[in-house]
Amino acid sequence: MTGATGTVGEPLVRRLLEDGTPVRVATRDPERARDEFGDVPEYVEFDLGRPETWGTALAGSDRLFLLFPPESGVGAVTEFADAAERVGVDRAAFLSILGAEKLPVLPHRRIETHLAGTGIACTFLRASWFAQNLSEIHRREIVDRDEIFVPAGDGVLSFTDARDVAAVAATVLTESGHADRAYDLTGPAALDFREAADVFSDVLDRPIGYADPSRPAFGLAMYRRGFSPGFVAFMIAEYSLVRLGLSGRTTDDVETVLGRPSRTLREFVDDHADAFRAAGDSPSRP
Repeated sequence: MTGATGTVGEPLVRRLLEDGTPVRVATRDPERARDEFGDVPEYVEFDLGRPETWGTALAGSDRLFLLFPPESGVGAVTEFADAAERVGVDRAAFLSILGAEKLPVLPHRRIETHLAGTGIACTFLRASWFAQNLSEIHRREIVDRDEIFVPAGDGVLSFTDARDVAAVAATVLTESGHADRAYDLTGPAALDFREAADVFSDVLDRPIGYADPSRPAFGLAMYRRGFSPGFVAFMIAEYSLVRLGLSGRTTDDVETVLGRPSRTLREFVDDHADAFRAAGDSPSRP
């Protein structure tokens, strides 16, 4: 497991452990991960930028969950994949993004192309925008200012719950029939951020608005909050695609793999309502 403490990795580790699947958590900070998951998984120190840590992470592994960390280069990911193939990893799930196949210069697509040329049986998980971005990156503005602060214009998104992506990843890593396939993982409906704000208002029982700042204003605010320039640029590019209407496609691939519909944005906000409540708000409704 790479990215084990991340948005998809954390629920994926828990899902695999619940199913009795042995998991090796490869992470820069094994002790932090141990605090997260307890003593059940195996932990190894791993840094994609330090090839000397790769051998221990891969030794004896036959399956791999792989992602592209924004701070890493494509070359590091592809070289690690080659190392995985050399030591006998025969199945991998790669966390990509929706529409990657249409953008050959995109880092995720370049990694997909490389993986397809290896001897590893790969499944590409092309996920839409995570609803968890609202509880992780954008939570502060929702709690403190009662607004969703993103520069997405009138564009729509097929909000995807990362827990669904993790469940799909667990399935393709532990069951047969998913090799050399790509799944487009989305939520069940495409909403703009005004509609998303209405969902928050209804669930939280207080008015939540949609700010729609300019891209320069958004970038400056995120940089001042401590996000790296590279990540800020990535977010601006992502929301630019939303503004252009390129992020609203929905599919039933989650249901195809899991046998149940994908979670709605309302379900996500219901499940995480306490995280969005301002001081003085009433507790979650039953």
